[in-house]
Amino acid sequence: MKQDWSYVFIAGIFEIGWAIGLKHAFNVGTWLLTAIAIYASMHFLIIASKKLPVGTTYAVFTGMGTAGTVVFDMAVFHEPFSFAKILLILLLLSGVIGLKTITKAPETEGEN
Repeated sequence: MKQDWSYVFIAGIFEIGWAIGLKHAFNVGTWLLTAIAIYASMHFLIIASKKLPVGTTYAVFTGMGTAGTVVFDMAVFHEPFSFAKILLILLLLSGVIGLKTITKAPETEGEN
């Protein structure tokens, strides 16, 4: 199950990449990297969703992407810093962590 969550984490990293790419791509190369990131993020999300509950997987994926994109934009592209943004990101992350924590491993066939 840990490996399945690592796929969600990888998908989230690629989601941050393509979200940033949609805003900051400026030539064919950067648009190509954005397209690759979109494909990779969906690919890893689909792999993870085969073993984990889709609702929880998607919530963790989008939460990671949202928080990561906002923090990356503030750190790298000098978006305005706001304590309200940080507080809301922490609230979002607490919900995502809570969902991940209470999600039980799916039962596999053949186990008693």
